[in-house]
Amino acid sequence: MAMNHWKDYGADGLYDELIDSAGNPRPAAATLIARLDSLTGRKLAARQQSAERAILEMGITFTVYSEGQNIDRAWPFDVIPRIIAAEEWSDIQRGLEQRLTALNRFIDDLYHDQEILAAGVVPRDLIESSPDFRSQCRGANPRYGVWAHICGTDLVRDGDGTVYVLEDNLRVPSGVSYMLENRGVTKRVFPELFRNQVIAPVDDYPSQLFDTLAALAPRQSDNPRVVVLTPGIFNSAYFEHAYLAQRMGAELVEGGDLVVESDDCVYMRTTEGLARVDTIYRRINDDFIDPEVFREDSILGVSGLMRAWHAGNVALANAPGAGVADDKVIYSYVPDIIRFYLDEEPLIQNVPTWRCSDPKELEHVLANIHNFVIKPANESGGYGMLVGPHATQREREEFAAKVSADPRNYIGQPTLSLSTVPTVCDDRIEPRHVDLRPFILQARETAVTSGGLTRVALRKGSLVVNSSQGGGSKDTWIVAEND
Repeated sequence: MAMNHWKDYGADGLYDELIDSAGNPRPAAATLIARLDSLTGRKLAARQQSAERAILEMGITFTVYSEGQNIDRAWPFDVIPRIIAAEEWSDIQRGLEQRLTALNRFIDDLYHDQEILAAGVVPRDLIESSPDFRSQCRGANPRYGVWAHICGTDLVRDGDGTVYVLEDNLRVPSGVSYMLENRGVTKRVFPELFRNQVIAPVDDYPSQLFDTLAALAPRQSDNPRVVVLTPGIFNSAYFEHAYLAQRMGAELVEGGDLVVESDDCVYMRTTEGLARVDTIYRRINDDFIDPEVFREDSILGVSGLMRAWHAGNVALANAPGAGVADDKVIYSYVPDIIRFYLDEEPLIQNVPTWRCSDPKELEHVLANIHNFVIKPANESGGYGMLVGPHATQREREEFAAKVSADPRNYIGQPTLSLSTVPTVCDDRIEPRHVDLRPFILQARETAVTSGGLTRVALRKGSLVVNSSQGGGSKDTWIVAEND
């Protein structure tokens, strides 16, 4: 019996990724919508429950830090995928490639000639006051001039359908393992949909990642030794560290497994003795990677690692110091950075952004704090920010005092009407807000995932998509409209 899940769907004037304003399926989503309409609410809920059982059986988890405890939870997942038309995705992909190319040129310039600072395009004091500008990286020459090899760029779509870049994650971006697992779970639950249309694959990512890391190896050979450096099992992204190492056929190591010898090369301890390491995919923040150079009390990193990297004897991905371009204040300059290095206009726009370090812009943000999202420059995971429309007057006043005390550390952005995607809520389908994190790889060549990790705010009306704060995720399909 055919169902009409859309009669009371009501996206309330927001842009919906699958259903247009007239209540009809968008062309690329037509096959999916027809299949959903062939299922009763009860059968759709059964598919959702099947997906949740599969996630438990497969051990797909994430860690929440709560009240001093590390709690492993099953990965929250919604079975209805988000769909993007292939033609639109092609444009987005070019914009992501452009953006990462310019950002890598920017980072390389900052640690060498600093031409962009001399030209006044980016203020010098902004870099000099950045906690993520690492003077210890000055003069380093990573292969291909690339510092950020793996980037997770967060995209959002506003109410009028415009796609914006919300932020760039250039330090140790996470989430790609969940993108891959989401596809596997969706294939188990909706196998018929993969038989009836062409959906761009994502399962080639581990091999693309390995090729990127191998291309960085100082010893160019057919079999470079690539390792994944993890802080250990208590890290919130440990599932991903282990997953990617296994899928790439690389060793998963902790700091104690590696040693830098007198020849300034990095070796891995094995049962057969020391084995030289060529590339380290490090999932540890700069502060902890080398106690000789950064935090002396770190037991997570490898003493002498920076010496080996500077000597060109090991590749680090992402390179130390790449986080200088991850700063949300620097984000506001990315359109100018693209123009400066590439002499091109940005293909994907930033969200309009006010810099609180500018007295006039600060005054505007504080006067309109009830309409703004205010973010600190270097926090992640949705922490430390204020969503003005959803905050109390007291919360706004307390946050305004914080911003006024340290304006360089904050930006303000308008509250966007984030797009929605149909989501299973018990035995009904309701709209929920989403963003998207595609992953871009860059070394000798650049590769972009076909789609990315769609994160969904599972709480009704919420704009917070982070899994640590009640969000979940969906599979993301890139589909040709004539399929």
